[in-house]
Amino acid sequence: MILSADAIWKLLTAVRERQPLVHNITNFVAMNNTANALLALGASPAMIHSSDEVEDFVAISQALVVNIGTLYSEQIAASKLAAMRAHALGIPWILDPVGAGATPYRRAAANALARLEPSVIRGNGSEIITLMEQTQSGQGRGVDSLHGSETALDAARRLAADTKAVVAITGAVDYVTDGRRVAAIENGHPLMARVTGLGCSATAVTGACLAVEPNAFAAAVAGLAVFGVAGEIAAERSPGPGTLQVTLLDALYALDEATLKTRLRARIG
Repeated sequence: MILSADAIWKLLTAVRERQPLVHNITNFVAMNNTANALLALGASPAMIHSSDEVEDFVAISQALVVNIGTLYSEQIAASKLAAMRAHALGIPWILDPVGAGATPYRRAAANALARLEPSVIRGNGSEIITLMEQTQSGQGRGVDSLHGSETALDAARRLAADTKAVVAITGAVDYVTDGRRVAAIENGHPLMARVTGLGCSATAVTGACLAVEPNAFAAAVAGLAVFGVAGEIAAERSPGPGTLQVTLLDALYALDEATLKTRLRARIG
């Protein structure tokens, strides 16, 4: 039922109607894209980073997104404060451990945040393997993934069991697991990997779904499905990555029920 196009459309409609406020502590490279993706989806983005106000701001938000792409000490401190406040208030939050294995500093920050009870953790294969600390080869090359999403599926299950978070792995096929169930979303297009920050945008879109859907598994599936379908449409209309970046926003904005139902390729097992 969670994977049905009807349920995903209902969730997207809820985002558009409620326009939830999504608090983002995110990276500078993807910040503009992330904000525009949320606006195109129908949500209301806020990029609030200072530790002086994150606790107050997350309290008036409907979801929190934490992304460690351009990591620095103040951001770590602010992210921890916001995450703890969100958890205390019952506000859902999602962690994007960008480049988690690139350096010991980044690895420690990602692991510390993963222990603060996020509702969802979204990463590529290498980031998820690194967080699970299964193998030293889980260290990725910067923010690129050296492991396919399917390769990281066992690590994702174990990470979900360990952190009690829903874990989403994005790649050629996106996977979502709560440690028991596994959903596979086969939408998207290889051209999306040629635009920086689209994974970050997918995380933010999932955060918007979390803001209106208390079931984190359903929210993660819906967020990645909607983003994948929109990316697929945008790629078909784009001669290259520059056009894709803009056309994706249009696709998110214009996505309708018939298109979603026709294009959705998702399964659970």
